[in-house]
This record gives sequence, structure tokens and C-alpha cells, in this order.
Amino acid sequence: MLINLKQILCCVFFISINYYCSAQAPIDTTETVLAGGIRQVVKIEGRDRSKPLFLFITGGPGSEGIYDENKAYLDELKKYFTVVAWDQRNCGQTLKLNPSPVKLTVKLYENDTHELVTELLRQFHQKKLFLMGWSWGTVLGFYMADKHPEQLYAYMAVSPAVNQWESERISLAEMKQKAVQQKNATAIAELNKIKIPFENGEQNYYDRKWLSLLNGETIGDTTSFKKYFTENTEMMELFKEANVNFSATLLKVKCPIYFFVGRSDHQTNFAISEAYYRKLIAPKKDIFWFEKSGHLIPVTEPALMQQIVIDKILPGINL
Repeated sequence: MLINLKQILCCVFFISINYYCSAQAPIDTTETVLAGGIRQVVKIEGRDRSKPLFLFITGGPGSEGIYDENKAYLDELKKYFTVVAWDQRNCGQTLKLNPSPVKLTVKLYENDTHELVTELLRQFHQKKLFLMGWSWGTVLGFYMADKHPEQLYAYMAVSPAVNQWESERISLAEMKQKAVQQKNATAIAELNKIKIPFENGEQNYYDRKWLSLLNGETIGDTTSFKKYFTENTEMMELFKEANVNFSATLLKVKCPIYFFVGRSDHQTNFAISEAYYRKLIAPKKDIFWFEKSGHLIPVTEPALMQQIVIDKILPGINL
């Protein structure tokens, strides 16, 4: 049988063009991924789905990862990455879809993170991704850097939880001193009710309330703010379980690691973060200081945070 070479070449050309267009196409979708035996919701956005994956793990525990406000600190990244935001187990849309059928533990969330990363890499036909964790999200990020570095191009720890109870003890002492200096009787009374580790959600609420107010910040809707701590019992127990001290348990990682630290962060103490950074051994590492920020770097300096990723981290990674 004679084969028309021109027809074959045309066919190959159109297949190639279709593949190229598909790979270069933008993506903006909300999907469910099976992880840890339940369906977990992710928002995937980017201008070019062939770009490297970038997974952002938000703080909490108990905070939604998918919400409109995250555009401010993820939008610029979407030009260079396929960005994934995640509603973790018992949070946001994942909670509405299927509450956790088992007791919440740190190990459960670590497993969820690994399964989510593995599935994202499989679906996008990529070998590695960029991972950024913020606050509680850094607990999960350090787990991935420790146990599964082969899946990460780089790990970025924003406001890292390095030795949380030591941070809390330092912060409480500082707040008490400031309350006395300001002669704030209400603050003194409520701060004196706090024990470290926190014994209940009320103590956690008083701590976070005065951590914000004594530093001149606002807490928005005070009723909702208080409910997060006093009515979110299971999440508060999870926070207590996350009694990490990476400065003693994790001294070496096998992937590039970067610290983003607020100069006035007293919640995950900036000095503890810096001391750990200097001690940690990694194939590549750096620390970036945010002079106008405390704990809320993605909210207070989102443009700088993204620019560091784009200009200083991405060019140094061998994709």
C-alpha cells in the first residue's frame, strides 16, 4: 500500500500543534483530589499549564486556603507557575464536601500533603514542584522537605513554626511587659490567664488577641475571631499536638530551602527562625527579611514575597 508522505506530515503537524496549544493553554479550575481517603478541594490557576507547579499551604490549622483574598499574594506567581491553593482536611470547601471521618492528627495532615503532591505531579506529568508553607503550613512543608525532598524543586517557609512553644513563651513574656508599661488592666488580667502550652481555646484567643492589639494591629470581627479559637475545639487540639522543635529534630534537608521572616514576627519568633536557619544544612538556602511585617507576610508584603520567588529563587533552580 502506498503511503502519502504529505498526508503523514500534515497529520504530525496538526497533532503537534494541538499538543502545543493544550500545553500552553491557561488554567483556572477548582478540582477535587483524593488524598487521605477523602476528596480534598484545590484551586488551580495559571497562564500556562505547562509551567512548574507551585503549591501554597496556608496557615491555621483550620483556615481556608481557597478564597478571593489570596489573589493579592498569588496573582503575580501565576505568570510563572501553575499555582495550587488547597482547602485542607476539615477546612473550607473540603469540609463541606466531606468532614474527616477520623480524628485529626498532625500525621494525618502530613500524609494528606504527600498524597496531594504525588497526585498533582502525576496529573501534570511533572517530577517536582515548588512548595510554600505559611505558619502552620510550614509544619507540613518541613515534613515534605525532610521525608520527600525528591518531589520538591524548593521549599519556602514563610513565618516558619520552628519551636512553637518556645516562641509562645517568649511572646507571652513580651506581651505582659508591654501591658504593664501601657498600664492596660484588661490586657494584664487576660494575659495572666494564659498557660503555655495553651490549656483551652480561650487562652489561645487571649494570646492572639493581645498579640495583635499590643502591636497596633486590628483583628476585624471580634466575635468571629473569638469563635475560631473557642468553638474550634478539634483544630485547637491539633495545634497543641503540633509541638514541633525542628531545631532539635531536623538539622539537614536534601532540597533547596528558603526562609521568609518578618522582622517583627513574635508569633513564630523571628530570632528563633534565624538561629534555626543558620544551623540547618541544605544543598542551597537563603533567608529573606521583611522589614514591614510581623507574622502576616503574605498580607502585609505580598508583592515583595512574590518578587523574591520570581527574581531570586526561580532563576537558581535547575528545572
